[in-house]
This record gives sequence, C-alpha cells and structure tokens, in this order.
Amino acid sequence: MSERVSLSMDGPVAVVALCRPEKRNALDLEMIQAIVETGEALMDRKDIRAVVLCGDGPSFCAGLDTSTFGTLVAQMSKTGGITARTHGDSNLFQRATMVWRDLPMPVIAAVHGHVYGGGFQIMLGADMRIARPDSKFSIREGKWGLIPDMGGMALLPQLARADLIRKYIYSAEVFDGNAALNAGFITEINDDPKARALEIACDIATKNPDAICVAKELITEIEHASVPDVLMAESVAQAKLLGTPNQMEAIMAGLEGRKANYKDPA
Repeated sequence: MSERVSLSMDGPVAVVALCRPEKRNALDLEMIQAIVETGEALMDRKDIRAVVLCGDGPSFCAGLDTSTFGTLVAQMSKTGGITARTHGDSNLFQRATMVWRDLPMPVIAAVHGHVYGGGFQIMLGADMRIARPDSKFSIREGKWGLIPDMGGMALLPQLARADLIRKYIYSAEVFDGNAALNAGFITEINDDPKARALEIACDIATKNPDAICVAKELITEIEHASVPDVLMAESVAQAKLLGTPNQMEAIMAGLEGRKANYKDPA
C-alpha cells in the first residue's frame, strides 16, 4: 500500500484514508495512482460489507497539487493523452472517482476541511457523502480555466439541478456544508463525519450483503434507464435474490426475532 493512501479494517468495514495531510491531501500522480490501486484492490473482497472514504489531517482533499501539474501532463502524454481510455471507460484521473462508484459494496465519503476540485469529484463517486457544516467546497477547475474532468460531469447531474451545477462550475466559488446539502451534493451534515459514516457503514454491514450489492448495482443501472427498462431491471434483480440462502436467513431471523447470520456473497 502506498504511503499516500491507508487501508484499515473496522470489522467488515474498510476505512480508506488519503494520507498527505501536510498538503491537505492534494492530488499528485502518486496519490491518484494509490487511490485507484486501493479501490481496485477492494473490488473482489467478499469479506468487506461497506467502505468509508476519508482524509487524514485538516482537509479531505484540496484538489490537484498544482506544483506537480507538469508531471501530471507528462503522465497523460505518456499514456496517449487525456482521451485515452486506460481504465475501462475512464482515464487514470477519472478512475480515481469512478472506482468508488463501481465497487460492489456501498461507499460512504466522510469529508471535512477543503473539498476542492479533484477532491470534490472523488467524493461524488461514493454512494453517500457526510460532511462537516464548516467544510469548504468548490468545483475549483474554473479558477484555472478548466472544467471538472475526473468524472464530475458524469455524476453531478444525478445529484443536483442543472442551474446549480452551472452556477458552481462557472463561478468556482467556495461554499459551505449547508449550501452543499441544499444543492444535493452531500447527503448529511455532521460535526463528526467519519464517526457518522462508520455508524452508517456498520449498520449496512448487518444487512444481507447479497441484497445490498444487488441494490447498488440496480440503482446504478437505473440512473440513466427508461421506465420500462427500470421495471425489467427491478424484476431481474429481485429474481437474483429470491430464495437464496442469505434472503432466507433474513426471513428466518425476522420471524425468530434474532440477529441474522449472513454468509459472505458468493
């Protein structure tokens, strides 16, 4: 594991932390690569029921480390340019966001301090986002004459109104946790977002892991689907669960008034 990102376990919950606190977890090439590698390493972990994504130090992530911009440009050129799809549908920088969306288990981002630019976009890859009310958010790319291009344009329309997306992209203004909540960018505000994220993750870990994974897959699928496609996707997803051992265990535990004993997903 890179020094830029740490991975620890809290029971069946994985805690992934960005670890460059002296730079407010600003994104250099090593950090971006480490984020992708850590996410990919979790992809097939059947023992993990949920993931908490957070940042060490005073901020979640202050965006790209502008002092390493030349290195980042050189990396893009080396791999065929920014339009080269080096990670499935994504380039390396987009994958740092999309890997969290693509994990089969839920991901809860716990953010505080600066949540700028690339850090803002990485946050969007999570299923839920918990933030301190005094966090400082900004879709910062506009300050540098750029647009958000780490997956933000794919994910923002699923969370916020088009006029608010335009406002914050065009202006690059800084806004707090309450404004982020009102816009739809975050799920909750909490004075201790990491503790709250762990609370949610640990609760998810008590549920049927098969149903949670299927639910995430279905929610992701229907985000851009038509009504008939959604109705069929619901039926196909439910058919995957009906009568399975974990689903039957959920029924028996409910009927018997006891805690369910689920097996890891097959």
